[in-house]
Amino acid sequence: MKKNLKKMAGYYRPYLGIFMLDMFFAFLASLISLVVPLVVRYITQNILNMDSEAAVRKITVIGCILIILVLIQFASNFFISNIGHVMGAKMEYNMRAEIFDHYQKLSFSFFDDQKVGQLMSRITSDLFDITELLHHGPENLAISFIKIIGAFIILLNISGYLTMAAFILLPFMFIYAFIMNSRMKRAFRENRVQIAEINTQIEDNLSGIRVVKSFTNEDIENEKFKVGNDGFLKAKKQSYLYMGFYHSGMTAFTMLINVVVIMIGGILMTKGKVMVADFVTFLLYINVFTDPIRTLIDFAEQFQNGYSGFERFMEILSIEPDIKDSPDAIELKDVKGDILFDDVSFKYNDTAHRVLRHIDLHVEAGQYVALVGSSGGGKTTLCSLIPRFYDVTKGSIRIDGKDIRDVTLKSLRQNIGIVQQDVYLFAGNVFDNIRYGKPTATREEVIEAAKLANAHDFIMELPNGYETDIGQRGIKLSGGQKQRLSIARVFLKNPPILIFDEATSALDNESENIVKESLERLAHNRTTFVIAHRLSTIKNAQRILVLTENGIEETGTHDELMAKNGIYAQLYKWTK
Repeated sequence: MKKNLKKMAGYYRPYLGIFMLDMFFAFLASLISLVVPLVVRYITQNILNMDSEAAVRKITVIGCILIILVLIQFASNFFISNIGHVMGAKMEYNMRAEIFDHYQKLSFSFFDDQKVGQLMSRITSDLFDITELLHHGPENLAISFIKIIGAFIILLNISGYLTMAAFILLPFMFIYAFIMNSRMKRAFRENRVQIAEINTQIEDNLSGIRVVKSFTNEDIENEKFKVGNDGFLKAKKQSYLYMGFYHSGMTAFTMLINVVVIMIGGILMTKGKVMVADFVTFLLYINVFTDPIRTLIDFAEQFQNGYSGFERFMEILSIEPDIKDSPDAIELKDVKGDILFDDVSFKYNDTAHRVLRHIDLHVEAGQYVALVGSSGGGKTTLCSLIPRFYDVTKGSIRIDGKDIRDVTLKSLRQNIGIVQQDVYLFAGNVFDNIRYGKPTATREEVIEAAKLANAHDFIMELPNGYETDIGQRGIKLSGGQKQRLSIARVFLKNPPILIFDEATSALDNESENIVKESLERLAHNRTTFVIAHRLSTIKNAQRILVLTENGIEETGTHDELMAKNGIYAQLYKWTK
């Protein structure tokens, strides 16, 4: 907890000046609120005994002073509510940027085990509660302590007897609040877990809404959502139960303090130990005194709510990426594309068996290599090891003689282009999606890349050409069109190493032929790995590797492998 609080305090550093002003104005507004009951006491004790004209003059002067104080309090509260909140928003901005940047650094293995909805909740709803705590927490503490200490000193000077009466119930009030707050903490944490689950379910449903509708499974989805929604409601009911006990208990204790003071004060007035003016002033200060106590206790609730979110925030930040640059990593430059797999084995963290076993493979620069084999044989995994989406469990991979673990990730991945079966296009227009391959590209470069990918003609037929909005994940485009945009993106990147992961397997024959032509043009003079299920598309590969659970079992050209009449020949005959 100490480490987390230190980290939390660090977010104030860029805004220390504003924070100090916020505390100053909170202090000033609190002092002004302590003045009004004293004015009532002064008027009831002194001015009522003056002659009419003198009393009016005195009250007018006091009124003017109070108006000035009200204006000062207005300015103070305005600063707290406006500038103070902006400070909180900036801190939230910094925290959101920090966690989003951390997401970008985490490797595939992290995202394999996570749900998008839960990751989203940590960057949205959690951060709001954290910044509310960071802004209002110190402010509420300062206001509460100033009011409590100031009111206590004034109360003690008015009447020691009444002060003792007011304090009789305070220990019980704090014990009650502590018990309720500890229970609310658990309830609030459960609320966060449940809302993250709901976010996950909503994200999953909306992403797959076309599948839901095609199978007419809306009722099933509603039922699945109902389970999560019921869990959230149950958690909310639990937290509101404790919150109800807490708030109603605090109100009851405040009223009881007033009742005790009224009773004791009434008895003391009958015995002449307390003046009427002091009694009235004391009653006014009771509210000034109990409100900050309540605020202070409410801070415990705010702290539990915000801190539980901060713990979840820190859980993510504390996760170290398992794939990162080594301390002495160098830039990978002037890449030719010569790739060597030296006794490479690999297994995922959650699997006992190895996906790849003792792979020895040398692919010369500019060579066109195809990977074939049954599903689960490790074709995609082998290609994912080249850009270090995962690290080898054993052995090494070298590009132009350099171990890829000894070069920077950025320079490594900048030299590799990937075209996948499941194309991901971002929400926005055609131009921005192509330029994603090279953010600094000119319009002419983007258009040239589109032409090379056989995409320019269909783009110009779209309503707004390159400025046409393509919808979420390119939903307004056909499969072939989306694939050609992804190829144009790689053309623009212009990497020396290419990976085609079943890039045409989901396309119709016409689209496949167009895309195949684009891919072959892209692959010219580049080291290329092609993963294919349709073996007819890789007949012209310079080298075909048959990958199974036992490793690379066959290698050669199409004709050589067919002549062997082995695994490849059987696969080819089966898929033909």
